[in-house]
Amino acid sequence: MNKILSLLLTLIAAGAVLVAGFFLFARFAPSDLLSKDIVQPAASQFYDNKGELISTTDSEEDRIPISLNKVPSNLQNAFIAVEDVRFYDHSGIDLRGIARAFISNIFGSDLQGGSSITQQLAKNAFLTQDRTIMRKIKEAFIAIQLEQKYTKQEILEMYLNEIYFGQGAYGVESAALTYFGKHAEDLSLAECAMLAGLPKSPNYYSPLTNPKAGAARQHVVLDQMLKYGYISEAQAKEAKAEKLVYATSVNKKNSLKYFIDYCTQQVVEKYGYDAVYKQGLKIYTTIDTKMQKAANDALDNLPNYYTDENKRVQPQVAVVAVDPQTGYIKAMVGGRGTDQFNRAVLAERQPGSAFKPFVYLAAIDNGISPATVIEDKELDFAKDWNPQNYDKTWHGKVSMRTALVNSYNIPAILIAQKVGPSTVIDYAKKMGISSLVTSGGANDNNLAIALGGLTRGVTPLEMSSAFAVLANNGSYNKPIAITKIVDRNGKVLYESKVSPEQVVNPKSVYLLVDMMREVMTRGTGTGAAIGRPAAGKTGTTSDYKDAWFVGFTPDLSTCVWIGDDNGDPLNRMTGGNEPAYIWRDFMSAALANVPASDFVRPAGVVVPAEPKIIKEDNNKKDVKSGKIPSAVKKVVPGKSGSTKTDPTLGDKTSSTDKTTSNTKN
Repeated sequence: MNKILSLLLTLIAAGAVLVAGFFLFARFAPSDLLSKDIVQPAASQFYDNKGELISTTDSEEDRIPISLNKVPSNLQNAFIAVEDVRFYDHSGIDLRGIARAFISNIFGSDLQGGSSITQQLAKNAFLTQDRTIMRKIKEAFIAIQLEQKYTKQEILEMYLNEIYFGQGAYGVESAALTYFGKHAEDLSLAECAMLAGLPKSPNYYSPLTNPKAGAARQHVVLDQMLKYGYISEAQAKEAKAEKLVYATSVNKKNSLKYFIDYCTQQVVEKYGYDAVYKQGLKIYTTIDTKMQKAANDALDNLPNYYTDENKRVQPQVAVVAVDPQTGYIKAMVGGRGTDQFNRAVLAERQPGSAFKPFVYLAAIDNGISPATVIEDKELDFAKDWNPQNYDKTWHGKVSMRTALVNSYNIPAILIAQKVGPSTVIDYAKKMGISSLVTSGGANDNNLAIALGGLTRGVTPLEMSSAFAVLANNGSYNKPIAITKIVDRNGKVLYESKVSPEQVVNPKSVYLLVDMMREVMTRGTGTGAAIGRPAAGKTGTTSDYKDAWFVGFTPDLSTCVWIGDDNGDPLNRMTGGNEPAYIWRDFMSAALANVPASDFVRPAGVVVPAEPKIIKEDNNKKDVKSGKIPSAVKKVVPGKSGSTKTDPTLGDKTSSTDKTTSNTKN
C-alpha cells in the first residue's frame, strides 16, 4: 500500500513539475504566431448621409469589431459566467478543465470542454478546429503566451469580436445587428443572455430555427449569472419572462443593394478586395435613406409585362437622384432587385427626346433665341430617313420654345444642323455625358443626335448629373457616392471634395430651364407636375423600347428610365406616362420637407416673349430631300418682343414625344 501511495505521489509530483515546466516554457519561448498583433478579418460598414449604419459587406466572416467599452457589462458577464468563470484569476488555462478534457480523451470518449476564454481565442485565431490532444496542447501553449502579451480586457475584447454566432455573424456587434437589429451596447439582459448561449452550438441553439432550445440555453446562462452573483434573482426572473423580438430578414440592405454594390466596386478599385472584405473599413456615403425609400415606393407605377427566361420581370427600371449643388447621389434604384446588374450606372440606353435639351442649350448659347421661329414640316434628310412627329402631323411655323415643349422632331434636327452636331456633342460632354462616340465608322457626329439616336446610348446616372448642371446654373459636379472612408483604427483614408466646374453660361442655362418648365405645364411632361418650380424632358425611343423622364428642381435632379432588358417594346409607353408618374411620386415624397424654391435668374437675362405666328397648311411635302429652306421669315412680335428675322430652321418631334420612324425621339 505504501508503495502504491509513494508511486502516486511521485506521479503527482512529476505531473506538477511537467505542468510547471510547461508554463515556464510557454511563458518565455518565442512564438512566430504572436510576433504581430491579432488582426481579425472584419466586414466593412456602410453609413448613410446622417451617419447611420445601413449595410455591411457580404464577407466570408460578417464581423464588425467594437471596443470593449461598447459591450454592455451584462454581455461581458454572461460570457464569463457560462464560458470561463475564473477568467480574471487564471493565467490562460483552467487546469481543472484541461485535466478533465485530458482524462476524457485518454479513455476514448469525446473530448470534453473546459477551454478558457483565452484558449478559445487562441484556437479561433491561430489553430484549426480539430479535436485532438496535440491541438489542445498548442492551444494551451498559445493561451499562456497571449496572457503575457495582452491584458485581460484586451483578450476579452478580441474574444467577443472573434466568436461565431450563426447566421453568418462573427462577433457580438454583428450578432446583435443580425438577431435583434440593434447595436450591442443597446442589448437588454435577456438579449445578452441569448447571444451568450449561442457560441456553444450556433445552429442548434438558434432562436430563429430552434426557439425552444434557444430559450433553454438562455435560461442556463441566466442561472449561471445568478449563481456567480452577476445578477439578482429578480433580474433573472424578469429576463426569462421577457419576450424577445428578432430582426426581420427584410432590411435596408435589400433596398440599397444596387447603391451598396456601386460603392463597393469603387472601394475595391481603389484599395483592393481584401480591404473591403477583411479590413473593416467604415464607408460613409451620400445616400439619403428617406429619399431611397421614396424611390422604391414610387415604383408602384411600374407595370409587370412578363417574366423572361432569366426569371427577371420585365420591364426593368432605374431611378437616380442627384443633389445639383454637390453631385451627391441621394437615391439609386438599379432594377427590380432580383439581379446584380445596376441599370442606373451600367445600362447604356437610347435617350430619345430626353437628349434634346443639349441641342437647344447649344443653340441658345450660340445666339439662337427661344423665340426664334422654326418650320415644322416634312423633310427628307437622307435616304430612308424622314422623321415624323408622334401625332403624324406637321405644325408649321413654331417658336423654338414650342418645339421643345411639344418635342417636335424637325425643329430639333434643323437646330442641330444649324449649330453642328459636333457642337451638340461638346455641350453634352461638358455636362458629363461620357459615352458619346466621336470617331470611327459609326459615331455620333451626325443629325440623328438631335433625336437621341446615339451609337452607344447614355446611362441614367449621367443623364441625372447632366440635367443637374441645368439646376445648378451651368455648374457641373461629378456624381459622388462616397464622402469618406475610415480604416478600423480611425485613420481617414479618403475624403471627397465637392469641386463644381462652370461649364455653361448661366444666362443660356436659365433660358433653357425656362423653356423646360413649360414641358411640365403644357407639354409632353404634364404628368410629372409636382406643384413647385420644376423643369424636365420626356424621352421615348423608336418602337417604344425606352421611356425616360429626366427632371429637376433647384434642389434635386432625378432621372427615371424604363425599358426591357431584351429590347422588346413597352406596349406604347412614352416618357410622359409611367416614367413621369414615377418621377412625380418620388420627387413629391423626397422633397416633402424641403421648402420650395425657384430657379435663380442671372442678372441681365430677358426672357423673350413668344412670337405671334400666322398658321398655314403645313402638311404638304414641298421640300426636296436633304435641303433646308433658306428664306428669311418675318415674325410678328409678341407683346414685349421685338421684330426679328431668322433663317427658317426645321425640326421634327411629336406632341407626345414619340417618333414612328427608325430614329430615336
